[in-house]
Amino acid sequence: MVPAAALAAAMSAAAMSAVAAPQAVAAPVGDQDTAFVRTVHQGNLAEIAAGQDAQAHATTACVKEVGEVLVRDHTKLDTDLKALAGKLGVSLPAGPSAMQNQELASIREKAGSPAYDAAWLKAAEAGHAATLALIDREVKSGANAEVVAAARAARPVVAMHLQMVEGGTCHAGMDVGTIHAGNGGQLAAADDGSHGTAALVTVAGGALLAGFSTGWLLRIRRRSATGR
Repeated sequence: MVPAAALAAAMSAAAMSAVAAPQAVAAPVGDQDTAFVRTVHQGNLAEIAAGQDAQAHATTACVKEVGEVLVRDHTKLDTDLKALAGKLGVSLPAGPSAMQNQELASIREKAGSPAYDAAWLKAAEAGHAATLALIDREVKSGANAEVVAAARAARPVVAMHLQMVEGGTCHAGMDVGTIHAGNGGQLAAADDGSHGTAALVTVAGGALLAGFSTGWLLRIRRRSATGR
């Protein structure tokens, strides 16, 4: 049996140790962070649905290819986002918003005609521009470090998608590779080389991202000059 004096001394030492030890404080999840995660999740689901629809109903190979890229990238981005939401205890909507569903249904009414491609590109441009603005707001003023990091990692992907549909014009050749789920959304070259383009570094390499952007612009200018 432990003497009372010894037991009291041990309990006192444990209490002092607990007070002295640094306390791990979880990063807060603010209202903006929660809204960001939920909105971007719905955006991912909407872009996946739009990409699948384009593959089925677009009239041009370019729009079909961009649709395939959106399905691929937003599926993998959303895998990471859902894992983060689960970790932070953020509940997610089950599907796209009613407005997003209605917009896609309206575009689908033009299926099989050039008007479909034009409407699809216009909607894709507006959606990605809005998402990019949402990302920049979260990066600037988000409270939770993990959500802010996820926003930063997703930014180059969304920016690439926007450039692929900018001005309502299709630029499928801007696809720079796949995104590996589970690595914070960074872009990497396809493991099997099927996409044939070198990797785009993570958002931390902002200077390299700018270099790729310059390359895309030069490619577009060359095509314009040669008429191809």
